Amino acid sequence: MIQTALAILADGLFAAIAAIGFGAISDPPMRAFPRIALLAAVGHALRFTLMTYFNVDIATGSLCASLTIGIGSMLLGRRIHCPTTVMSIPALLPMIPGMYAYKSVFSIIMFFQKIDDTAAGNMYLDSALRNGVITAFVIFMLAAGATLPILMFPNKAYTMTRRKEYAQQQQQI
Repeated sequence: MIQTALAILADGLFAAIAAIGFGAISDPPMRAFPRIALLAAVGHALRFTLMTYFNVDIATGSLCASLTIGIGSMLLGRRIHCPTTVMSIPALLPMIPGMYAYKSVFSIIMFFQKIDDTAAGNMYLDSALRNGVITAFVIFMLAAGATLPILMFPNKAYTMTRRKEYAQQQQQI
């Protein structure tokens, strides 16, 4: 039980560190960094938990995690008057399936190197297609999950960076 909790916490910690690095590239306000780290830690730890302990596939786990990050960025962004994308995009980046993308590119390169060997070529082509589809679908699920809360609550997403008085005026219109 303690080992499981430590594995989940370690996963969240490493995702938080990576998200802070990704966030620093886009130069968000300093007040956003703790929230970026929190969102990344919660989202990545949720995906890790779903995949490791509940046998959920990577695409479904990524959708659940990105929905959590999307909703969390709306809630936390409202408090610090910061757009959702400033917090959600750096928090999502540690969940990009880099190993699958690497394997698909590697398989394409190997396919061209083994072009004369039909059996090896078919194996590498199958691997490239399988890993490429997984990469594309997981990235799609990450984008869909983070965007869905903004589409579901457009008034909240638009007015969250405005002061309270401005938000009240917009709701009256």
